[in-house]
Amino acid sequence: MISKVTDSIIYVGVNDHDVDLFEGQYVVPNGMAYNSYVILDDRNVVVDTVDKTKTDEWMGNVRQALGGKQPDYLLIQHMEPDHAGSIQAFVNEYPDVTVIGNKKTFVMIEQFFPNLNLERKLVFNNGENLNIGKHVLNFVFAPMVHWPEVMMTYESTEKVLFSADGFGKFGALDVEEDWACEARRYYIGIVGKYGAQVQAVLGAAAGLDIQIICPTHGPVLTENLGYYINLYDLWSSYTPEEPGVCICYTSVYGNTKYAAELLRDRLIEKGVHIGALNDLARCDMAEAVEDAFRYDTLVLATTTYNSEIFPFMNQFIDHLTERNFQNRNVAFIENGTWAPMAKKVMRNKLSGCKKLNIAENNITIKSAVNAKTLSEIDKLAEEIADLYKAPEVPAQAENRMDTSALFKIGYGLYVVTSNDGVKDNGLIVNTVTQVSDKPNRIAVNINKANYSCEVIQKTGKLNVSVLNEDAPFAIFKHFGFQSGRDTDKFADFDHAGTATNGLKYLDKYANAYISGNVIDTVDLGSHMMFICEIPECVKLNDVPTMTYNYYQAHVKPAPASQKKGYVCDICGYIYEGDELPADFVCPLCKHGPDDFSKL
Repeated sequence: MISKVTDSIIYVGVNDHDVDLFEGQYVVPNGMAYNSYVILDDRNVVVDTVDKTKTDEWMGNVRQALGGKQPDYLLIQHMEPDHAGSIQAFVNEYPDVTVIGNKKTFVMIEQFFPNLNLERKLVFNNGENLNIGKHVLNFVFAPMVHWPEVMMTYESTEKVLFSADGFGKFGALDVEEDWACEARRYYIGIVGKYGAQVQAVLGAAAGLDIQIICPTHGPVLTENLGYYINLYDLWSSYTPEEPGVCICYTSVYGNTKYAAELLRDRLIEKGVHIGALNDLARCDMAEAVEDAFRYDTLVLATTTYNSEIFPFMNQFIDHLTERNFQNRNVAFIENGTWAPMAKKVMRNKLSGCKKLNIAENNITIKSAVNAKTLSEIDKLAEEIADLYKAPEVPAQAENRMDTSALFKIGYGLYVVTSNDGVKDNGLIVNTVTQVSDKPNRIAVNINKANYSCEVIQKTGKLNVSVLNEDAPFAIFKHFGFQSGRDTDKFADFDHAGTATNGLKYLDKYANAYISGNVIDTVDLGSHMMFICEIPECVKLNDVPTMTYNYYQAHVKPAPASQKKGYVCDICGYIYEGDELPADFVCPLCKHGPDDFSKL
């Protein structure tokens, strides 16, 4: 398969419909695509190869793209055999080619191809670049996304990111299917453990003007790149993608299954979205893992088995913990005829996971569902449904004046919303104060460079959402790291209500909202202070306000440059401390102290 990405970048990848299990474990009913690219310039570059089962087809594509020209460079971004399997065949046909990689790349080439003698090679460091004529290749290392040698390449002339396995998906390119479903299953299954590493790469890419993404699996992405990048940001930060309940169960004689189905039905009656109901003994396990990460609530239902839990549930939870499952609501249903232990075992297996909100009304079945079980199911359904209830805001505008909402104001962080007449907007601010109580007045300081400042000056209206300690870093990135001049921040944002003044407020991750009508302004130089009367203020919940100190200590990722300690030469993991223990084993790649360097 050959096609144009741009006039000078040619796709030369292949489709594989012969593979049934990708990496020997993931079912791929629509096959796989192994992507490779040719960049035509003063010096011609082939980017990555393909699996050895498709070498001949790929070589034909490369010859056609080159049109009789010779390749000057073979760029290897990732040494996994589905991308590097044809290196030897390529070098045999083009012995004068120079192979490009990093130090780890060439170590792996020697391991995979012990009889390959590379006479020409170029070793690059992170951040270095190569000028090939009109194009400049900038190398961005991405260790453990998802192998230690991985690097991405940014071509700065045409603004193309060659993203290695990043932004890849299952499925051949001659099959039409939804991108997100198979990309999510691919990411969670293969890359999911390495969220911190993906976040680091996204941070590095944030400063690049990317117009096209060329992954090593799946389609070339040319439109709505913010959609794909936002999903990767959610997945890699372990933030639930959407509200909903995933129920996963195992059942020997049908009683546990029946309880799981009853809970599903009760939740549907209460208007709760059921994202999935998975029988772990029969479903695709990778799909079930994907569902657990997609939704914000997970219900686990299983039987006690040999004083432990049923094997498929045991395997499922292992898949979750291996991939750093966190930031979710979790509930349990256990079944045991004489000594129910499943709930305790499941909870212990999840004990190392961060930020799990464990339900209070978990369910114990003794053999079969009875009246007591039905009562417990109703209580759990009510508890879960409460998670999805929007905060109770009085229907009548005249009743929306609860001055206790003003008690939520502190030296914290806020989302200030406005509307420019076309779209709603919001930004992060850290300076909101109550300046009087008779009458109630607040002051909101906004940087003049922000689009919101301009909008509020014109409209004279704003809302302040007081962020609480549940707000994840994704909220700060969403409202603080992009401009409302060119982004509709509420287009795909699910957690918002509308106040009487017509402006949005956050009905999740905020403990109060306050509406303001501007009655005066004070020019402070870099900032404009808006003095506002308060026609409406509502307390939403009692979760503590997100203070600036709490944000710095618990939410904002620490800059890697500030870390002191030792870095793993294999995968990039950083151990913080003055001395590396002699028996230390890297939690990611399992290498010992000999493979660490001092920062």
